[in-house]
Amino acid sequence: MLPMGEQVNFGADSGLFQPLAIANGNIRLKHRIIHAPLTRNRGTPLQADSTAENPNRIWIPNDVVVNYYEQRTTDGGLLISEGLPPSLEGNGMPGVPGIFIPEQAEGWRKVVEAVHAKGGYIYAQLWHSGRANIPHLTGTPIVAPSSVPWDDPEECYAYPPPHTSTPVKIADHPPIELTVEHIKKTIGDFCNAAKAAMDVGFDGVELHGGNGYLPEQFLSSNSNKRNDAYGGSAEKRCAFVIELMEALAKTVGEGNLAIRLTPFGLFNQARGEQRVETWGHLCRELKHRLPRLSYVSFVVPRYEQIFSEAEKQKFLDSWGLPTVDLTMFREIWGDTPFFSAGGFNDTNAWGQVESGQCDGLLFGRYFISNPDLVTRLRDGLPLAMYDRSRFYGPFEDPTIGYTDYPTYAEAK
Repeated sequence: MLPMGEQVNFGADSGLFQPLAIANGNIRLKHRIIHAPLTRNRGTPLQADSTAENPNRIWIPNDVVVNYYEQRTTDGGLLISEGLPPSLEGNGMPGVPGIFIPEQAEGWRKVVEAVHAKGGYIYAQLWHSGRANIPHLTGTPIVAPSSVPWDDPEECYAYPPPHTSTPVKIADHPPIELTVEHIKKTIGDFCNAAKAAMDVGFDGVELHGGNGYLPEQFLSSNSNKRNDAYGGSAEKRCAFVIELMEALAKTVGEGNLAIRLTPFGLFNQARGEQRVETWGHLCRELKHRLPRLSYVSFVVPRYEQIFSEAEKQKFLDSWGLPTVDLTMFREIWGDTPFFSAGGFNDTNAWGQVESGQCDGLLFGRYFISNPDLVTRLRDGLPLAMYDRSRFYGPFEDPTIGYTDYPTYAEAK
């Protein structure tokens, strides 16, 4: 919230349009409206002759993906890529282009070059699905901190197995517990993907440490039942993420590395306890060990992808956190650039930077339907509504609800 009596500025006068240095001053953004990481499932299958016996499981960025990012690039603006799996084992959805084979890396090189040609910057988000997956999609066992079945025995995975239309219950395919050796291999996969991202020109790498995916599964007491160095207490549940971030920092450089966290999230059956203790310890340790990260990215407590604000509030109340916000984390991270996401639009984004709660705002859904979102916010132009049914492919025509949204000028 803004201090009492402080004026809220709109449009071009807003703090959103003040420059911001990230990457330890090596990147100077010209505004603070950031394209959030958005899974869109628009990749091309590597294996065109996919069959039920030998299905395609690897996807490549294509020219439509290049066009999407190019459309949303502004001079001096920052985009975060969709989550890129660092391995086939971590790829949780069809149509998602990873960055673990050369063909994928070269596809992302074209995206990066298109963004840079318009004066923009782009970070690669690395994403591992962990237990939020079924083996039919990867052809490998599903991995997690512990072999804990999915909490809801009736919930089906969003995508049926390749070449079928029959939904599969997630709980019917519980994950295997990662051995220490397998943990080290997984960290190596992340580092190889991070190196590949920097090699093709990404300006930095962001670890997806939230939304109930593998790193957060280690942080969450309901999915991490280990009693070794990686579990058993709030502090030990942080060990995997800390070790992974330190390895990534050695691979790409501390100033080229960022992390996204959702300390109060519920997505993908994240039901862990000790939220403040766990994520507080994690952030204090990361800030101490890696004080020069490029930025950190958080989702506000009351925002949730599935539940309403009222439903989410019930969870916060049950944790004894009825009025929690991100202030604690903002204070822990100090001078590290601090981004915030959580359903921001043209009515609730104003004053957020001026309040001191964050340094920049991530926009997702409205960046989908408004390739010129930065211009619309600056000039006070109305925002176009998005088509939720076209968020997640694959689709026969991937351009619909992806690259066919007009700018305000084009729609006039």
